[in-house]
Parts: sequence; structure tokens; C-alpha cells
Amino acid sequence: MGAVFAAGLMSMAMMIAPAEQVRSPQADGAQTTTALEDIVVQGRRLDEQVRGFIDEVSAPPVGRGPARWQDNICVGVANLRGDAAQYLADRVSEVAMEIGLEPGEPGCRPNILIIGTDDGSAMARGLVEARRNVFWPGGAGMSRSRAALEAFQSNSDPVRWWHISVPVDSQTGSVAVRLPGESAPMVAKTTSGRLRTTIRNDLNRVIIIVDMARADGLDMRQIADYAAMVAFSQVDPDADTQGYDSILNLFRNPQQTPSLSDWDMAYLKALYGAELNQASASHQAGEIQGLMARDQKRAQAAVPESD
Repeated sequence: MGAVFAAGLMSMAMMIAPAEQVRSPQADGAQTTTALEDIVVQGRRLDEQVRGFIDEVSAPPVGRGPARWQDNICVGVANLRGDAAQYLADRVSEVAMEIGLEPGEPGCRPNILIIGTDDGSAMARGLVEARRNVFWPGGAGMSRSRAALEAFQSNSDPVRWWHISVPVDSQTGSVAVRLPGESAPMVAKTTSGRLRTTIRNDLNRVIIIVDMARADGLDMRQIADYAAMVAFSQVDPDADTQGYDSILNLFRNPQQTPSLSDWDMAYLKALYGAELNQASASHQAGEIQGLMARDQKRAQAAVPESD
């Protein structure tokens, strides 16, 4: 199935805020108690902030947990001049390595396809009409809703994206959903006696369309980092991220969003570092939240205190 999807992408390409500092406690016990209470309050605020961000941005298909890449990724860029295309591919591949993924060698078949255009909606409609099975493969839980696919084609966003994920039996590597024309797969959904699952959700491909006319004035680093964020995680196009230091705010405030932030990288590393073998999708999201919050607390603790 992966080869068919990759071939479809190739065919399509041919078509076209810092944490508040807490002073060290001094002298008596009352001062010490007050400082500890401040630390606890700060920790709760961070936990809530992390949870809010993940709840806002994460958008897997209904009933599925968050998906991520398992195999090598291969970045393809279409419809852009050579130097710009090479930079985009190189930068997205660089981010992949930072989160533990292995980019493919030159000439690999792309499973991440970035397409430049001067009319994002027209490009999206044309691709869906020509290769609808690439966007809607028919397996349960492999993509977002039909309404989301319509929005992908009709919105006016400078960047739009569409993910396909595949539920896979982690013990056998077999697809764990029925595909059109095939019999139902034989898989165990939970491990014996535990609230764990053998089913994982793998990203299989992502199509990202960049409307270069609407991205006018941005540099290629900003565009590449935005593309990387949505290539490696299932981001909700309607997410409101104004309260967070994130590249996802690029088109609201370009001057304050030069690149992927530490917050963005913390999220991606938590997504790819979490175990994600819980049977409940909400528990899987909670695993990512816990890992991201823990790492953010460690990072804050490592920052020298201000005078």
C-alpha cells in the first residue's frame, strides 16, 4: 500500500511567553514556604498551558490517537525553482533528524510533498479531482472528515495540508483497517489483561500546498519551518495558537515568528518520544502532554535565575 501511495504523490508532483523567574529562598522558613508555593503554582500553569496547546493543535481522525512517522521520511518539493525547492527539502529534513527521523536519500519517493502555487484553492481542487483516492483512500480512521477535505480545497489559507495516517498492527506491521476491495484484517486491538493496544497510527503521507502569493514577504526559513511543523504532526488548520510561542502564528505576526520555537520543538519531540501504546486516544494525548510538560519544567529549571 505504501508504494501505491508514494506513486500517487510522485504522479501529483509531475502534474503540477518566557516562564516567570522565581527567586531562591532566603533565610527563614516562612520565606522558604512561600517560594515553594510559587513553584507549585508555576508548575500547574505550565501543565495547563501544555494541555491547552495540544488540545488546540492536535487533529487526528475521529476515534484515532495521534499519528507519527515510523519509517524513513522523504521530502519532495514541486512547482518551485531549484534553489528554493532544495532549501525547503533540506530544512524539513533537518528538522526530521532533530526529532529522531531518518530522511531518505536523494531520489527517494516522497511521502511528504510540498507544492508551491499562486492559487492554493485551485491547486487543491485540481489535485483532489485528479487523485481523489490519494486524499480519500477509504479506510476507516485514515483521514479527517469529508467536510475537512472540502475545507482543504476551499479555504484561503496561505498554507494548507492534508494527512493520511494508517492504523497498523505493531506486532506484524500489517494494516489494521479494512481497505476498499479487501477483507477485514485479523488484528488484536488490546494486549491481554491490560489497557494497552498493539495498534499504532502511522503517518503515511502528507500533501502541503503553499500559496506563494499569500506568503509574499516571508523568507524561506519561515515557510520551511511552518511546513515542517505540519508535516510531522497532525495540526488542526483552525487551531487558535495566539497564546503560544509557535511557528503556527506565522501568518498572524511574521516579525515575531522567525522559525520553529523551542515550544514547537518540545511538542514535536514529545510526540515522537512518547510510547503511545495506550488503548485510549485521550490517554495517548495525555502521554504526550506529560512528556512535554516534564521536559519544559526541566528546561526552565536549567535557566539561571535573574538577579
